[in-house]
Amino acid sequence: MDDSVEDKIIYQVYLTHMKLLSSKLTSAKNKVNSFYNMWKYMQFYFTKPEVIFFLALILCLLFFSGNLFQSTNGFLKKINRSLSFIGFNDFQQLIVDEKDALSRNWKFDGKNVALYAIKGRRSQMEDRYVIKTNIMNTGISLFAIFDGHGGEFAAEYATTHLMKNLTNKIIEVKKLLDEKTDTTEELKIFNSNTPDNLTPKMKTKLAKVEEHTPTKMKPTSSADDSVINHNKLKQDPLNLKKDITTLKNIDDELINPSSYLQKDGNINFSKILIDEVLAADKLLIEAAKLTYDIAGSTALIVLVEGTTLFVANVGDSRGVMCDKKGNAIPLSFDHKPQQMREKKRIAEAGGFISFNGVWRVAGVLATSRALGDYPLKEKQFVIANPDVLTFDLSHHDPQFIILASDGLWDTFTNEEAIECIKKHIDDSFYGAQYLTIQSFNRGSLDNITVLVIKFPPIWSKESQVVDHGGSKY
Repeated sequence: MDDSVEDKIIYQVYLTHMKLLSSKLTSAKNKVNSFYNMWKYMQFYFTKPEVIFFLALILCLLFFSGNLFQSTNGFLKKINRSLSFIGFNDFQQLIVDEKDALSRNWKFDGKNVALYAIKGRRSQMEDRYVIKTNIMNTGISLFAIFDGHGGEFAAEYATTHLMKNLTNKIIEVKKLLDEKTDTTEELKIFNSNTPDNLTPKMKTKLAKVEEHTPTKMKPTSSADDSVINHNKLKQDPLNLKKDITTLKNIDDELINPSSYLQKDGNINFSKILIDEVLAADKLLIEAAKLTYDIAGSTALIVLVEGTTLFVANVGDSRGVMCDKKGNAIPLSFDHKPQQMREKKRIAEAGGFISFNGVWRVAGVLATSRALGDYPLKEKQFVIANPDVLTFDLSHHDPQFIILASDGLWDTFTNEEAIECIKKHIDDSFYGAQYLTIQSFNRGSLDNITVLVIKFPPIWSKESQVVDHGGSKY
């Protein structure tokens, strides 16, 4: 081949390569320009006030609907899976470990009584519960849910002390009623006999009758305080016997157990519930001050005697009944700061409420009534006075009732919870478990405790005592 022809070929090849290289550089430059232009467009549109307002509105709607955390958590998981391919695993710390949140739980499957509780997305479990059926063969059953905040101390104290004192008081008054009933029958016999005809045994019973006669009743002296009042000043909530002995007697006026007996021969359980809750709260505050523990707790207590249901509520744990028609009947009403009654009471005490995600007392507490919380009790911004409602079970003929902490009610309405359990009425434990996990999946950020009690109450004939006060998973 001629040298001149070879040079021309080499030159043509060189030009072709240069053109290809130039086209690649131009393409890369165009891509950079396109990304740059896209960024400019985003800056232009997303910095507009109306766009920012619209995005903020969407975030608020997601937040208040309870789906923000769930949506965010799913989005973070997708990012984490992408980052794990390149060896970046620290992002995992930002994501809630759902396996841990669901695996750390409490379970109870008894005679028509079932419970399921999980720690959920909280760092610690502050919920507590109590199940006591047919206490000492009295036919009386107690159920309770305590939802702690600011720590476990208040809920644990209520579980171990309030419920113990309440149980003792019920047994004491029930025994007194039985004795009075027996002695009343004996009195009819005694009235038909002269004192000379009485046997020593009958005279002893007559003495008991006179002892329980109102005209013979003697006022109890202050020396009997520790006996009548469940040894309140001898209790040792945190092994602080040395410090507790310095506490003054908080009960200015001792309540005689006979005062709970009504003229119709029944026991005033509503008064017992109120008195015991307030007494326990006073002792809790005194114990909390010694350790500077500002924890608090809600209290939802249900007492069943025969065909009567008593519900005492402090705070925002809630009970719901499913009647014979399948309707959702509220057993309690939440104590929220924004309620007119509570708002007025707080204002009269010199306090205020403010909105911080939800309405809060003094910008701190999301419930207007609670056990403990002694800094807010100083001026009665928060109180522990329970509302007590009474229900005639023979009228409602309930299928079941649900007691739960607000971790459930943040994501479920009363009607939704009732419908969920109705679908699993044949297996109440599975129903309680399913409802708890569904609440978690809906984005509940709190501990979740669900207690389902089925009727008719076959549990009232057998003693079951279960509680978790400070117990570990």
